[in-house]
Amino acid sequence: MGLTDGEAVASLVAGLAILAGLAGVVVPGLPALPLCWAGVLVWALLTDAGPGRWAVLAAATVVAAGATVIKYVWPGRNLRNAGVPTSTLLAGALLGLVGFFVIPVIGLVIGFVAGVWGAERLRLGSNQLAWPATRQALGAAGLSILVEFTAGVVIGTIWVFGLLFA
Repeated sequence: MGLTDGEAVASLVAGLAILAGLAGVVVPGLPALPLCWAGVLVWALLTDAGPGRWAVLAAATVVAAGATVIKYVWPGRNLRNAGVPTSTLLAGALLGLVGFFVIPVIGLVIGFVAGVWGAERLRLGSNQLAWPATRQALGAAGLSILVEFTAGVVIGTIWVFGLLFA
């Protein structure tokens, strides 16, 4: 079975969307998992890869949906167990957003850390007490990134197997 020009373009677009999604894990502003999933959707809709393409799309959907839930629930539970309040995380998110525009890309991380530390410093009244909560928040953010990146790689792997074997 030969690959038509349209199918080749659709496969190329799908691959580029998955790569952009993986980059979106570390580049703020790119929706990582939606891009990975959309790449698989484009491939499933615009190529004639047989009935296996729908199984590939279903698997990618399960991975993307599951990871989206896990990337918020797991770190959030860890933060609650560590006693970090939601208001601290909101302060980190707000200052991270400001930091993103003041210092593109790395300002998000700098602003998040400063926001969490500042909120905890005000709440607890001490630098020594603020740093453990800040480290917990950073660990939770790192865990969320790890979950999202792993899911993107799994989606990409599923797609490559579908490309080769469907």
